Amino acid sequence: MTLDEFKQIIRDEPKLMDLLKIIEKLELKDCWLCAGTIRNYFWDYLSETKEYQLTTDVDVIFFDPTITYEETLKIEQELKNNYPNYQWELKNQVYMHSHNPNTDTYKSSLDALSKFPERCTAIGVRLKEGNIELIAPYGIDDIASFIVQPTPYFEEDSERMIAYQNRVTKKNWQEKWPQLVIKNN
Repeated sequence: MTLDEFKQIIRDEPKLMDLLKIIEKLELKDCWLCAGTIRNYFWDYLSETKEYQLTTDVDVIFFDPTITYEETLKIEQELKNNYPNYQWELKNQVYMHSHNPNTDTYKSSLDALSKFPERCTAIGVRLKEGNIELIAPYGIDDIASFIVQPTPYFEEDSERMIAYQNRVTKKNWQEKWPQLVIKNN
């Protein structure tokens, strides 16, 4: 799958485009629809699953040191109030480094994505002036090939690898997508 094909699949899905329009209206700095929302949609799409889970687990990240953690929670609550049919998770990446073992403060959303546990989860999409933009520090091949493997950042630290392995076990993705290949490197 090429990047253009990937973007076209997004463009052709009205629910994804609606999400991207809502997120664009937030006008948050360095803001992306990401992670499980994108990964799971593509796994469902490529599996030819008839029912996409776009209303659950809508992951949105942004990076803005001027917005406090408390303000982020307020914005998230506004999203939940205004669009209650979605389960929003809005995270300012300025504060999220503490969720990964031995991790310094992130410098941007791209920096944060590059330090997500799995390559297939390290992906962000946004709408900007009518164009779909994509950040994927490890590309889209893992999503398109149903591969789950740790990012290089997680591979370089034994504590992070334990966190990766625990996460993969907890998520149990193979139950829904049996064609997945899980790598523990």
